[in-house]
Amino acid sequence: MADAVTSTTLYDGPNEVIMMFTNTSDGTGESAVLKVDASTLSGYSTGHLLAIERIIYSTYGMAVKILFDADTDTIAFTCPADEAHEICFEKRAPLKNTAGTGVTGDIRFTTVGHTAGDTYTIVLHMRKYAA
Repeated sequence: MADAVTSTTLYDGPNEVIMMFTNTSDGTGESAVLKVDASTLSGYSTGHLLAIERIIYSTYGMAVKILFDADTDTIAFTCPADEAHEICFEKRAPLKNTAGTGVTGDIRFTTVGHTAGDTYTIVLHMRKYAA
């Protein structure tokens, strides 16, 4: 079996994208699973990246690492287990991919401490920008 997951694009405009992700774990979890494929977004061109401006999340039983994809992925943010929050980075400093070599613009998730029945819901508000 595999975790039951969904990825839903709520809005994909010229400068921003909003996506929602859910997971109900069967205990196997996720390891650097592609969640946002930048090349499929409207207006994408080579070299475009995504800055995370807002994260709305609810986790039950497991944490979720949000990763910027590159040759060596970097952690953008970790949603702790058993919490629900909305965090806005927009006015201060959006989270940008500073991974270095092999940056793709994609975003991946890894679950931590997952067991059967654990869940998460995450909404990402992202700004598109040229690197």
